Amino acid sequence: MFRLTSLAILGIAFSSTVSADDGWGEHHHRHHHHHYQRDYFPAYPVERVYVPAPVVQYVPAPPVYYAPPPPPVRYGYYDQRYPSGLVGGMVGSALGYGMGGGDPLAAGIGAAAGSWLGNGMNR
Repeated sequence: MFRLTSLAILGIAFSSTVSADDGWGEHHHRHHHHHYQRDYFPAYPVERVYVPAPVVQYVPAPPVYYAPPPPPVRYGYYDQRYPSGLVGGMVGSALGYGMGGGDPLAAGIGAAAGSWLGNGMNR
């Protein structure tokens, strides 16, 4: 406990002196100016020539024309499908699946045939 307390007191005592020194080990002479350095180089007038920057005229980019999107494709004024085609496709799929013994190809062919027959009934 004594060692811990003594180390803490020493750390606090030396922390302010260490942080206050900005150049540890270096010698800085503040407020000591060398006046001979000012007159070492004689002051000659320097001629400054300012050249204006070249004028560059930028040509604006031509406007880009974006054509309007094409109108939607309309095959007719009304929807040519009928609910009977949907029902025919469902019945044909079930019948094709049952007759084909669970074969998905038979179910697809039955659905296509049922939909074709169902849409053909309303024409």
